[in-house]
Amino acid sequence: MAPRNIVSQRSIPTDSTNNKASITSRFSLSTDRDVSIDGITLLSEVPGNVTLSPFTSTSHFPDTDSIPLHILKSVSSKSENGAFLGFSVKEPHDRILNPIGKFINRKFLSIFRFKTWWSTMWIGSSGSDLQMETQLILLQVPELNSYSGSTKVKGKTFSCSAYLHVGDNPYDIMREAFAAVRVHLGTFRLLEEKTPPKIVDKFGWCSWDAFYITVEPVGLWHGVKSFAENGFPPRFLIIDDGWQSINMDHEPPLDLTSLGSQMLCRLYRFKENEKFAKYQAGTMLRPNAPKFDQHKHDIKFKEMVALAEKKKQLKQEGGDISSLPSPTIIEYLKEDGGPGTTRLDAKVTTAKLGGGLGKTMHDLGVDMIAEGGIGLVNPNQAGDLFESMHSYLADVGVTGVKVAAIHTLEYVSEDHGGRVQLAKAYYDGLSKSLKKNFGGSGLIASMEQCNDFFFLATQQISMGRVITSWPEDPNGDPLGVYWLQGVHMIHCSYNSLWQGQFIQPDWDMFQSDHPCAEFHAGSRAICGGPVYISDKVGHHNFDLLRKLVLPDGTILRCQYYALPTRDCLFENPLFDGKTLLKVWNLNKFTGVVGVFNCQGAGWYPKEHKLKTYPQSHKSKSGMVSPDDVEWEQKDSTAAYRNTEQFAVYIHKSDNMRLVKSKDHINITLQPYSCEIFTISPVHKLNEKCKFAPIGLENMFNSGGAIELLEYGCKEGLHDVKLKVKGTGKFLAYTSEKPVEITMNGDKLQFEWSSNGILRFEVPWIGGELSNVHISIN
Repeated sequence: MAPRNIVSQRSIPTDSTNNKASITSRFSLSTDRDVSIDGITLLSEVPGNVTLSPFTSTSHFPDTDSIPLHILKSVSSKSENGAFLGFSVKEPHDRILNPIGKFINRKFLSIFRFKTWWSTMWIGSSGSDLQMETQLILLQVPELNSYSGSTKVKGKTFSCSAYLHVGDNPYDIMREAFAAVRVHLGTFRLLEEKTPPKIVDKFGWCSWDAFYITVEPVGLWHGVKSFAENGFPPRFLIIDDGWQSINMDHEPPLDLTSLGSQMLCRLYRFKENEKFAKYQAGTMLRPNAPKFDQHKHDIKFKEMVALAEKKKQLKQEGGDISSLPSPTIIEYLKEDGGPGTTRLDAKVTTAKLGGGLGKTMHDLGVDMIAEGGIGLVNPNQAGDLFESMHSYLADVGVTGVKVAAIHTLEYVSEDHGGRVQLAKAYYDGLSKSLKKNFGGSGLIASMEQCNDFFFLATQQISMGRVITSWPEDPNGDPLGVYWLQGVHMIHCSYNSLWQGQFIQPDWDMFQSDHPCAEFHAGSRAICGGPVYISDKVGHHNFDLLRKLVLPDGTILRCQYYALPTRDCLFENPLFDGKTLLKVWNLNKFTGVVGVFNCQGAGWYPKEHKLKTYPQSHKSKSGMVSPDDVEWEQKDSTAAYRNTEQFAVYIHKSDNMRLVKSKDHINITLQPYSCEIFTISPVHKLNEKCKFAPIGLENMFNSGGAIELLEYGCKEGLHDVKLKVKGTGKFLAYTSEKPVEITMNGDKLQFEWSSNGILRFEVPWIGGELSNVHISIN
């Protein structure tokens, strides 16, 4: 009989000899008030009002007919590895802080919200090291060679306030724990159940850093043209802030040039603003088409910012600002009309931050929201809001949207049944509109990093940013270095451990001409998500982009999403003075490890902010091994764990080495630099002949070019069959010189040296795969 947590109208195959295990738990709560796993204490001094319940003991599971059978079976088979912590109090409260016990001298990795909308990692060894707004904890249990995870779960009775799960693989435990919570709640779907947006394997351009909120059609046209004419046609374009029809409550209106000022705006109609509405089709095709000068645009924007700051300062000092001109950006953004011109029931609602956010990092955007409130549509009309907005966009050819800062719903839930009920109403409306208007997946979620969002909003949403990109600190870069760039890498990689269970992690845009551009490009190449940049018009590094983007605007995308290697999980690659960040990912036939020196900045708990740690901003050394790749995370690569030998290509040093599975390669990196290691299993064709494909050496993710790899025999020769995506120099290891190489039926010239290095050119054939046959004696 199936455990009752997964009972539904269909039967779940289970092992009848294992019923006892399916209704018990490896976790226990003793009379001494210790929570243990297999007799090993995790929490001590657990309060008397805290309860521990086996996963299978809770009975309020949703109908499971919509849950894939393989997920139900997996959750059932591992149910003894999970349990819920709960608690009760005598009097009801709207916010309860309740201790759940103590732990000391046990390493942990946690994910916490350092702002309303962004999260990051934090490590420590005792409960006192945990930060406010912690969303997830991974405890190391070396006594069992296991790990224990905790994810918050919401419930009215508080009987299931946190979920505990144990396992011997830190990556498996994440998948298993969230699968269990998915079965328990029934309010979201896992990434494996959904299809990512079509842009996920494409190259794109975002308007933000080129225009900020001054985006306009002529500049967009010239930006896209600049890429296309140089061989990099963007396959998607994100038009960021500045295209919507917005106004402000204030008369005369405030400027929209200072940081966070757009948070004071109100959307008053769904159509585009005058800048875009006045554009006439064919304008840019005429001989006298308007020009765009990025330099003049930037000067004008800086003048407006300076004027805004002058007005702000003069107003604070009680001076007369009437003589100062109004920033011209208002002419772009404001037109007749105002709130109430739509049929939706909307009102400005006072924003109230939850108590836990008081110890997060100060954010000017949050200050602006608190000052101006939020224009909230009645939750009963949330579906109408999204349908009205999205249907118009879809009708004019827009294929998707980016939704940012929607988690500010938690600020305005006072009169709408609390944050969970309000969020459900809005996310339900968003999901329905996404299915109807954008193919079910045409959405990038941003500024969304909280369990509320992931547990309630990801029924349909399948891609989201794991952090936002800061090309530079708007307040200036301390020590003259771009200190936030390393922080970006850590945010992305560690957040993906959590968020990758729900959505395809999106590592956000970067600028190809930035001083740290290669640092970013290396990470985007192997992150598993889309590659898009936010270059200013005409300001590009095309040599760098050629290592990321193919001539048709597609990319060589990994098959998984990049995650920190095991030896980084409980370390601090930001300012411990020793650790290089290593992330692994999988291609169809190779693995890849990216190494990044991120040392020099990070979270500062005492002041609740990010700060520089200059003593760590130095060169660092580390080691890379084929064993760093988690081959088992894809069924198609799991067998590579038993491979005895690997060919490893080190991209920047242009060096290939043969190593055993547990051998280490030493590496030293300067601050904010990186190296990419492509790791290919060596196949024995016979007793003397070995072969391992690397891929296109001119691309950061070389192994991503290999779409098919088969071994066979043909006319007495060993035949290696490859299908290759892209163009450039193909690199492989073969211990014996090939007799012949053909591509698409034609003989091919190749280079082979006695150390086994094989190279040949792969031409571009219009995006079609190149069929390669390598004949070896």
